[in-house]
Amino acid sequence: MKGLRTLLVDDEPLMRLSMVDALETIGHDVEAAASGTEGIEAIRQRPFDLVITDLRLPGADGLMVLKATKEQSPDTEVIVITAHGSVETAVGAMKLGAFDYVTKPFQMDELLLIVERVGHVVALRRENQDLKDTLEDKFCFNGILGSNNQMRAVLDKIKMVAGTDSTILILGESGTGKELVANAIHQNSPRSPHPLIKVSCAALPESLLEAELFGHEKGAFTGALRQRRGRFELAHRGTLFLDEIGEISPVIQVKLLRVLQERQFERVGGNDRIDVDVRLVCATQKDLRKEVAQGRFREDLFYRLNVVQVVIPPLRQRQEDIMVIGDHVLKTCSTKMNKQLKGFSSQSRELLLRYSFPGNVRELENMVERAVALGRDREAIQPPDLCGYQSCPFTGGAAQESCGFCSEGLTGQKREERPLTSLATAREQFEREYILSVLGKVEGSRTTASKILGLSRKALWEKCKRYGIPSARDEAEDEG
Repeated sequence: MKGLRTLLVDDEPLMRLSMVDALETIGHDVEAAASGTEGIEAIRQRPFDLVITDLRLPGADGLMVLKATKEQSPDTEVIVITAHGSVETAVGAMKLGAFDYVTKPFQMDELLLIVERVGHVVALRRENQDLKDTLEDKFCFNGILGSNNQMRAVLDKIKMVAGTDSTILILGESGTGKELVANAIHQNSPRSPHPLIKVSCAALPESLLEAELFGHEKGAFTGALRQRRGRFELAHRGTLFLDEIGEISPVIQVKLLRVLQERQFERVGGNDRIDVDVRLVCATQKDLRKEVAQGRFREDLFYRLNVVQVVIPPLRQRQEDIMVIGDHVLKTCSTKMNKQLKGFSSQSRELLLRYSFPGNVRELENMVERAVALGRDREAIQPPDLCGYQSCPFTGGAAQESCGFCSEGLTGQKREERPLTSLATAREQFEREYILSVLGKVEGSRTTASKILGLSRKALWEKCKRYGIPSARDEAEDEG
């Protein structure tokens, strides 16, 4: 066990010297103070794992030392030494956060046993912190969570290219976290003290996007009442993130290519050439090579943008990350909503791992946030909390056709498109499938299945007969 950084506060020289010797002999790093005031000053100057203080001290007493310690460092443990007959004061110190107390006169071994207990607590705390730091280093980089090998490779690439000035093209489905990658690249680059400017290219029509990117002069078009700087100017010396770059028109493509080649542009309606120093990071969910082949995206611009390509895998291809992200979002949302939830139930975890998440990380985050809002305090998240419905097929309720999570999780695969039919027929189809599912899980026991389904055994038998479900195995029970 690693030695403790210990502060000893005692005004009796011989007692102080003997305790210092005993503690240093077993490997602790000890600093001594002869008064409460001196001890409080040491606490404010340096961190300690343990403070041992007499309660009766000249000037500031032991309780003041205790309070100062907990204010400065709540994790620092405190052992108080009290005279015989002052046990009530020691108990009061315990209520203020002291770890334990020892009553004078005491055997040195008695104190060392308490110190040993403190050592185990501090060692466990260090181990937990080391584990936390390791996990954060392994699974998290600037808010991007991932333990999957593909995602680790993405994070490693981000770390390598962030310090360069290379243009980055981020590819990935909607909701995979492309903007988070852009944030991480900027924050870990030499340009981080300067602006990160973001533009969603899909959100603006061509005319507005041109003015948004390059700015405009007063009177350049109707409504241009004053000169306005564009996003390229605002991002000078920083980073410009163009999301959904695959949506820009041929006209904007030409202007963007020119800026990349010449590092200059003109505002809309202007003639003055403006120099700009910008690192460009772009993102799209489109296959730009296919867009080039079909003539919708300029090949020369594609090669200018595709200097370093970062491909973010969809969540369904990195199942290991589902619970890493889910647990993180659960903890974050619980704190915001002031709830104390006991994680996810085993069934909820199983269903999350089975689901394909077409909306990727964004869908998972929204699902968990909803679950925290609906979850009961001090209980585990249950499937109905995740899907957002009061009744859920995982708990025996009716199927929710509009809930992909319910429909997909029920069978373990994406629900197939069904032919258009009447609601009554669709209900019968589901009822037959669900009865078969329950019977399969209870090995055909009609008695057990009827209890799960909330039906009498006779009603279940009639439904099995109606839907052509083979007879269950309760013939002996029926005869009784």
